[in-house]
Amino acid sequence: MAVGRLDLGHVSLVAVLAILTLVGGLTKPSEFLSTDNLQLILTQASVIGVVTVGVTFVIIGGGIDLSVGAIVALCSVWATTVATQEYGLLGILGCAVLVGVGCGLINGMLIAYGPMVPFIATLAMLASARGLAEQMSDGKTQIVTVNSVLDLGLPDAYVLGVPPLVMIFAAVSIIGWLVLNRTTFGRRTVAIGGNPEASRLAGIAVKRQRLMLYLLSGLCCGIAAFMLIVLTGSGQNSNGNLYELDAIAAAIIGGTLLSGGRGTITGSVLGVLVFTTITNLFALNNLESAVQQIAKGAIIVAAVLIQKGRKTP
Repeated sequence: MAVGRLDLGHVSLVAVLAILTLVGGLTKPSEFLSTDNLQLILTQASVIGVVTVGVTFVIIGGGIDLSVGAIVALCSVWATTVATQEYGLLGILGCAVLVGVGCGLINGMLIAYGPMVPFIATLAMLASARGLAEQMSDGKTQIVTVNSVLDLGLPDAYVLGVPPLVMIFAAVSIIGWLVLNRTTFGRRTVAIGGNPEASRLAGIAVKRQRLMLYLLSGLCCGIAAFMLIVLTGSGQNSNGNLYELDAIAAAIIGGTLLSGGRGTITGSVLGVLVFTTITNLFALNNLESAVQQIAKGAIIVAAVLIQKGRKTP
């Protein structure tokens, strides 16, 4: 049940990253190993990475969240309306976070106190949030006109060559690691994911803990939506498409058990980097996206089989 240790799974993922880097260096050395491309990989990993941190907590706690992509879309659209943009950077950031937390609250209330199965509750949120985002935007792209937001995506905002979005991802990951491994909240999350009934008998408020997990997931979606706004300079109802699948997949190959009770933020971060690097390599080598999806599927299957192998006595 211990979490956060650099185990064999983490070492394996680091090895996979090293192999992917080697492949990139051999096939497209000048393009793949360039500073611009490495910055691009990290930036692209940052948005889905923040979402994955929240999803990892939910899965470790024995839940699932299929609505994260739609919530990101709704947050990005709501935060880029003309009315919201009048309040500047803080208005856009605050709106994105509040909408994300609000969606997480609804999910948490339905699941913890409904009670409703997480799959059904978050599936309903997926449909509702995506529909509301389309209605609010009228299916159109909402362009950001706030310079202080747009400036965060420019090279001038980089600190020692590191984009601001990457620093946000790093900060969220470090905080997530500390919360999971060094706080009572983290221990309770692992406990209710491993055995909710025993946790209840031990005095843990299981329903409240589940609610908090979905609030955390919503918070991460709000932050990710703001990052996406900075990255694209717009808000769209199509944002966050398939984020739920990518986030869950990254958590799984990072060692998080779908049944709950075990997982690490470190593994999830490595999982995100593996998937993002694969996407980058396929793009540089002009390979079809269909082949890319097949490769991702094969990695997920392999990760699940490895997990089952570890559980087999």
